[in-house]
Amino acid sequence: MSSHPFISPQARIAILGGGLLGRLMALELSGRGFSIDLYDRGGPEAEHAAARVAAAMLAPLAESAVTEHGVVRMGQYGLQRWPELLAQFDAPVFLQQAGTMVVWHRQDAPEAQRFRGILQRTQAAIPELPPLQTLGGAQIAELEPALAGHFQSAYYLPGEGQLDNRQLLAALVPALQARGVRLHWHQAHELDHFAPGAQGQPDLLIDTRGLGAKPQWSQLRGVRGEVLRVHAPEVQLRRPTRLMHPRYPIYIAPKQDHHFVIGATEIESDDMSPASVRSAMELLSAAYTVHSGFAEARILEINTQCRPTLPDNLPAIRQVRPRVLEINGLYRHGFMISPAVLDCAIELLLTGEAPLAARFDMDVRLLAAA
Repeated sequence: MSSHPFISPQARIAILGGGLLGRLMALELSGRGFSIDLYDRGGPEAEHAAARVAAAMLAPLAESAVTEHGVVRMGQYGLQRWPELLAQFDAPVFLQQAGTMVVWHRQDAPEAQRFRGILQRTQAAIPELPPLQTLGGAQIAELEPALAGHFQSAYYLPGEGQLDNRQLLAALVPALQARGVRLHWHQAHELDHFAPGAQGQPDLLIDTRGLGAKPQWSQLRGVRGEVLRVHAPEVQLRRPTRLMHPRYPIYIAPKQDHHFVIGATEIESDDMSPASVRSAMELLSAAYTVHSGFAEARILEINTQCRPTLPDNLPAIRQVRPRVLEINGLYRHGFMISPAVLDCAIELLLTGEAPLAARFDMDVRLLAAA
């Protein structure tokens, strides 16, 4: 790997994809003095981005049940990095780090035990993670009064958190404008629309388009998620709660003003059609078994989105042509790992090396001459 920086100071950089990672890249690079153009086929509302349809949970230990240790380390890094990133915005962005509750009904106790075993093995491998705590009925009532009497046992994962994805995406727009980033909304571009390094062209092209990059990165696939947003004034949950389920764990993420994001369906498909009745019924009925107040909740949205995923379900950075860097594959962990992916990419661009990526076991493939 080269020990020389990818770009010179004051270079002009074009970023394709104005979702979460594209906006964060533009903010970080513009803050370092680079001239940035950001292109997206949608508008500032990020209506085509997977990041808009997300719970934005920052839960590395909980996610270790379905991912690799490198991603868990990225998530732990992100918990420290997000407050620094959010401090750059004038607009407030909801951030909570009050931990995660994991609950289950009696018939699903074997699944809860299996889940605990996975998490304990993760903690043995990554000792800096706060230890899982097993709670009894009285401890549940003290920590999460809304669940009192509904569950006899639970796990508490300290330090985990969440943020408001839509507040964040919205706050990034004026922050980018303030730094002089040129925002090109409703402009769909492919890599071959640019000739980086040529006269009048950017010095470097960065592709963060998620599934939009599939024509160039054929290994990408979509993993469909179905997410509900509800307004439930009768529910007083203080922190994200996960319910063990026969097919997949359901999550309930409480946002501000009694808004809740409910989800967890995961289907290997690029299908972007509306949510199925079965999925909506499962999510709503599971939420109702956690708290009866969801019976009177008002459904605000039922959304679907496909998360960009590589064959190993891990993020990657690659270079297949000069002056072009592609970053993709954040899968279901976008908000949790994006600060780590961001800093890995920035380090690579500024130094030509990627020790941080090695710390996270992240795949970085560059041209031999880079």
